[in-house]
Amino acid sequence: MFDHLGFDVSDFKRSVAFYDQALAPLQIAILMGGADEGYAGYGKTADSRSHQAGKPSFWLAQGSRPSGGLHVAFAAESRAEVDAFHRAALAAGGRDNGAPGIRAQYAPTYYGAFVLDPDGNNIEAVSHKPA
Repeated sequence: MFDHLGFDVSDFKRSVAFYDQALAPLQIAILMGGADEGYAGYGKTADSRSHQAGKPSFWLAQGSRPSGGLHVAFAAESRAEVDAFHRAALAAGGRDNGAPGIRAQYAPTYYGAFVLDPDGNNIEAVSHKPA
């Protein structure tokens, strides 16, 4: 159902220190970004036995997003589902926050679309499958 989620924090370095320590027993660590970069993507470490090892699924960012601060990404089975999500969300009153397309800065096959919900939260659908 969920691919990843994230939210803004008021004191980024303090939050990173907290999550680094709290999540370590779960074999979850920063996989992208870091305390000096203003964002951090946490995921299961490569040495964990999880099928999700090496993929960031929990994100923190310094409180600077123009949206409501919450970001939720729903997993889609295909690019066609991402496109359909975007159309349906706009028809339901959402505001475009990123048309469907490849986001190569995240991964070569990352295909996502973003809308702002009625409260300004950033809602995404993403497929990691090739075309």
